[in-house]
Amino acid sequence: MQVIRRGDRGPAAFEVRSTLVALGLLTGTAGDHRTPDPTGADALFDAACELALREFQQARGLTVDGAVGPETWHALVAARWRLGDRVLTWSVTEPMVGDDVHTLQERLLEIGYDAGRADGVLGPKTTQALRAFQREVGVPADGTFGPTTMRALRQLGRRVVGGSPQLLRETLLLHHAGPALVGKRIVIDPGHGGADRGAVVEDGLLRWSEADLVYDLAARLEGRLSALGVRADLTRGRHTGFDDRDRAEFANTSGADLLVSLHLDRHHNPAASGVATYYYGLGSGQASTVGERLAGLVQREIVVRTGMPDARTHRKTWALLRLTRMPAVRVEAGYLTSPADRARLVDPSFRDAVADAILVAVQRVFLPADADVTTGSLNVSALREGLARGA
Repeated sequence: MQVIRRGDRGPAAFEVRSTLVALGLLTGTAGDHRTPDPTGADALFDAACELALREFQQARGLTVDGAVGPETWHALVAARWRLGDRVLTWSVTEPMVGDDVHTLQERLLEIGYDAGRADGVLGPKTTQALRAFQREVGVPADGTFGPTTMRALRQLGRRVVGGSPQLLRETLLLHHAGPALVGKRIVIDPGHGGADRGAVVEDGLLRWSEADLVYDLAARLEGRLSALGVRADLTRGRHTGFDDRDRAEFANTSGADLLVSLHLDRHHNPAASGVATYYYGLGSGQASTVGERLAGLVQREIVVRTGMPDARTHRKTWALLRLTRMPAVRVEAGYLTSPADRARLVDPSFRDAVADAILVAVQRVFLPADADVTTGSLNVSALREGLARGA
C-alpha cells in the first residue's frame, strides 16, 4: 500500500481521519473542515491528524512516525471493532482480525481457556478454546461467537489470578524446558531479503545493505547454536525474503522455543547510533515476560561485549513479535547510517562478537535465577566445553 503522510488528500486520508475521530483521538468531522465533501475526495491529512495518529501509534506499540504504513493501517482497521459489534467465526482463508477478537481472547484466557497469545487474529487455537467454553456453559459448540455466547461470557468472572494467563504459561514452559541448550529449537530471522534490501548506504565505490549484513550475522549465530546441539532455522535464504506474517507462521509451525530477529537501523541524522532490542508488549499494558527478559539479556550482553551505545529495550506490537507463539525479540544491532556504527558493522569480528553475545543471552534465559551469571562473564568456549563434558 502507499504510505499516507501529512499533506496527503483523498479517500485514504478520509478513512484515516474517520477512524481517528471514531476512536476519540481527533475532534470534528472526518474530512477537512474547509472541504466538507462527504465522499472524502478532498479530505486532508493535516497536522492535527498526524498528532492524533502519533498518539494512536504510541498507545499501540507501533513505530511512532506519524505516517500510515501497512502495520499502522492494519492496527487502525482492527481498532474499529468492539466485542459484540459483529459475529465472529473462523475462516481458514481470511481470518477475522480486530480488537473484538483480542478482547475475546483475553476473556477466554482469564476464565481458564488456552486461546493462545491475544494477538487479535481469530485462528484455530482461539476457536478451539471458544468451543470448549461453549460446551461447558451449554450453548451450541460451533466455534461462532454470537449473542448467545456473548451473554454466557458476560456471566462469568475471572478464574485465573496472579498475572496474565498466557504469560504465566510462557514462563512455565520456559521453566520446564530445562537449562541445557541441546535439543532446543531457535528460529533466527534475518530481516528484509529478496528485493527488500532494508537500509542501504553507499560511500564511493562501496555499498552496504542491511539485508546482506544481517544475513551474515544470522549465519554466524546459526553456526554457533548448531555447534551446541541447538536446532537453528533461518526464516529466509541469502537471496529470498518474506513478510513478517509468513516468518511468524514459519516459526509457529516449527515449534520453536525462541525467535531472534536481526535488523539494522537507519536515520536521517548520521549522529543516531547504538543498539536496541524489542519485545512484544503494549506501551503500558501486558508484555511477554520471557521476551522482556531475553531482550534485556541480549541488550546487556551486546553492549558489554562490543561497547556499542545502549539504546535500551522497548515494547512493540510489530507483527513478528505479536503473531509468534514463542518469546521473540528483535535486535537492531546498530545504525547503518551512522559512520561510527557502520565501521563496526562491516567488520566481521564485530559481527562475531554480536553473535557470541546473542548466543550467551539465549543460554542465560534458560538458566534458573540461582544459576545465572554476570553479564559478559560467560564465553562460548565455556559453553562448548560444558557440552563436551556432558557428552
